[in-house]
Amino acid sequence: MTISEKVAYLKGLAEGLNLDVEKSKEGKLISVMIGILEEIGLSIEDLEENALALGEEIDVLSDDLAEVESVVFEDEEDEDLEDEAFEVQCPNCEEPLFIDDEALAAGEIQCPNCETRFALDLSDDEEEAQLPED
Repeated sequence: MTISEKVAYLKGLAEGLNLDVEKSKEGKLISVMIGILEEIGLSIEDLEENALALGEEIDVLSDDLAEVESVVFEDEEDEDLEDEAFEVQCPNCEEPLFIDDEALAAGEIQCPNCETRFALDLSDDEEEAQLPED
């Protein structure tokens, strides 16, 4: 039962008592109190409706923010990957390969496309792939 319904019930009880709201001090007091309770009930219902509407708007904004964050942080992750890796071509199949610090330290890499193993030549500050010599 909502507050407005409870106040309406209380008002009905007061009217059932046939209080003289014109001459009786107690009747006037009860009538004024019930009027105040009605206003408070309506105000609370308005606040509840506004709170629900704001909650829905916050949910929409939260979803929008999540989408923005995914785009922004995805770009940062891509930049981090670019900072930590560089691209070379496989000398056999010419497939582009990303070389990270681990592969660089090993000095050798295997192409996932054609499975050819080759050494990395770091001469001239350019990373060029060389097929191993037999």
